[in-house]
Amino acid sequence: MTPADGTAPVALVVAADDEMRILLRGLLQLHRVRVDGEATGVTHALRLLAERRPTLVVVDSHLEEGSAIDLVGRARTAAPGVRVILVYPASRPPPLLSGASAPDVLLLRPFRIQQFADAIAPPPSSGPAAPPP
Repeated sequence: MTPADGTAPVALVVAADDEMRILLRGLLQLHRVRVDGEATGVTHALRLLAERRPTLVVVDSHLEEGSAIDLVGRARTAAPGVRVILVYPASRPPPLLSGASAPDVLLLRPFRIQQFADAIAPPPSSGPAAPPP
């Protein structure tokens, strides 16, 4: 998976639970996305976001410190243009998100691998498609 601009995708994974971080990291790597950092809470995630400038942030709804919704909004302020995926349990009503607190994708868990792949895929470019060679 390579964004439309040709750069290799780099991700930050944020989740309180070790197993969830391992799962998300493994799925990202399966789809050829380099994971450049992992955090368990908002403060550490924002520091990594500023230092590493990932193109993608995958946030689980359960964090050790802070709220995932808060992190989404603050990530957008800290790194405009970063793509944010929020993983949320289907067993709870999904939050009503808008504006800066809205992720690019709200991925309900449990999810299928194809749903994850679709969620992390870069959005289609707004310009005309290049003709095939």
